[in-house]
Amino acid sequence: MFPATLLRNALRILVPLAVTSTFYLYLYPVFLGCAFPLPQSLDQTEPNVAAAFQDTWRQHVIPSSSKAAPFRLLALGDPQLEGDTSIRNYNRESFLHLTWAFRHLSFQTDQPSLRKRLRQVSHDLVDFWFDDIPDTAESIRKRIDLFGNDFYLAHIYRTLKWWTKPTHVTVLGDLLGSQWIREKEFNRRSWRFWNRSFRGGERVPDDVAAYPAEEYELAGLLGVEDSNATAWRRRIINVAGNHDVGYAGDLTVERLERFERTFGKAAYELRFELPITDPEANATIYDAEKNPDSSRLVPELRIVNVNNMNLDTPAVEQSLQDKTYGFVNDVINTASAVEYLGHFTLVLTHIPLYKPEGVCVDAPYFSFHAGGGVKEQNQLSADASRGFLEGIFGLNGDPNAPGQGRGRRGVVLNGHDHEGCDTYHYINQTEGDERQWRATRWHSARADGLPGKPEVPGLREITVRSMMGGYGGNAGLLSVWFDENDWEWRFEFANCALGRQYFWWFVHLLDLITLAVLAVYGIFQVAAAAGFDSESKSVTTTSDPPVESAQVKASIAVGNGNTKKP
Repeated sequence: MFPATLLRNALRILVPLAVTSTFYLYLYPVFLGCAFPLPQSLDQTEPNVAAAFQDTWRQHVIPSSSKAAPFRLLALGDPQLEGDTSIRNYNRESFLHLTWAFRHLSFQTDQPSLRKRLRQVSHDLVDFWFDDIPDTAESIRKRIDLFGNDFYLAHIYRTLKWWTKPTHVTVLGDLLGSQWIREKEFNRRSWRFWNRSFRGGERVPDDVAAYPAEEYELAGLLGVEDSNATAWRRRIINVAGNHDVGYAGDLTVERLERFERTFGKAAYELRFELPITDPEANATIYDAEKNPDSSRLVPELRIVNVNNMNLDTPAVEQSLQDKTYGFVNDVINTASAVEYLGHFTLVLTHIPLYKPEGVCVDAPYFSFHAGGGVKEQNQLSADASRGFLEGIFGLNGDPNAPGQGRGRRGVVLNGHDHEGCDTYHYINQTEGDERQWRATRWHSARADGLPGKPEVPGLREITVRSMMGGYGGNAGLLSVWFDENDWEWRFEFANCALGRQYFWWFVHLLDLITLAVLAVYGIFQVAAAAGFDSESKSVTTTSDPPVESAQVKASIAVGNGNTKKP
């Protein structure tokens, strides 16, 4: 088979495969039906996935016809950008043993005898083949993998941001892959984060990231399309993780300062108000003079970014831990009273709340440095978790507590457990002195009718599965909307996973191969047009006269039927 024919047949397979796979890769949220859940009634048990997908489609065609929730958060967990620490021969010579072998042979080293010199050369050559070559090959592979991984993560962020149209974006900690890296490597990975993986994103400005206070300025209005809403689509709410600043035993002032300088503050709040356009509904809102008996507040969504890396003890920097405790206390003290309706609290943090073993993949685990300080932990301690449940959200096992112990509306989003987990924390007020906090999977809690059950206060916690390729390139889609009838916020959550990084690599390599084959085939076509036929057979000539093949001399018929010999 000739080259042009071979290339043409190859293209008949490569082109359809490349076009189809590329089309799927760059439109994967469309093919998977990914969409932010739509606002739904309280009696609707499951989100209408088809309706959500259709509404997302309408946002691209007729935005004014959309029924999307006013707050849509794209939640990404644990990208963990790796770097030099994962490359075997980083910052050292690739073929060190070969260099030493050459030095020995050229008498650039001191050896007591020629025999020992040659023996050292043979040892270095063996190490060159069995150490240097494998290490260099693996290092090259890892460098290519790191380069591709940056764009794999970028593909998830960019594609989902384009298709689902979130109003806000968050990365739930472990933006980088190690808290131990030095300043130069930290800056290198930070550059990759902002210029490759999350290109176009911006850190939350320090003047916008507010400290909890009684008197505060709004970070924006929900459901209103203005320049502020456009700015929030670009911003990324970054949460500090253990690989960014370290656990309590590793968290130092220097590590925290460089994180905040590059990615934004590690602890702050944002308050967004939802305007109510119905005059009758507005008339029911609490007013100290006009409507003092109302329990309805202006609808408000409060995002609290909590650095919970040093909530548990012991901590290497006591002053930083005191600041974290002070921040959490101020969040509690500036929250609206639990008896009032209309406010919603969204807590963003990294380490999940405490859960007994068997509820999620990661079981409770703590380890400590020899000199003191938390070295590693899978979850917060039970005591620290109660600070969230009973403090920030005001839940209580005592039915006589304010608001009957039912607390504030809200949800907790975090990362850390790469496998992800969707849980429900609750306490049964009817158990008396035996009551205690329990946790179960969200689907089990719904099957048992726990959410909203009288005398069983509870809170949903969503641990977003990692967006790393090894965990399927997952992303979380959180919708929050306001129910004016009950004057309460409601929310729903969905996942959208691209798939492992191998498919991303396969598609782009396939595209490169297809383009290369297409280019070569084009060269053959141009050559053929210029007079060179790559598919014609060559003709062999000799000096001998041609051999005349046997001929059958046919008789030629003439008019009277007689034959005439030629």
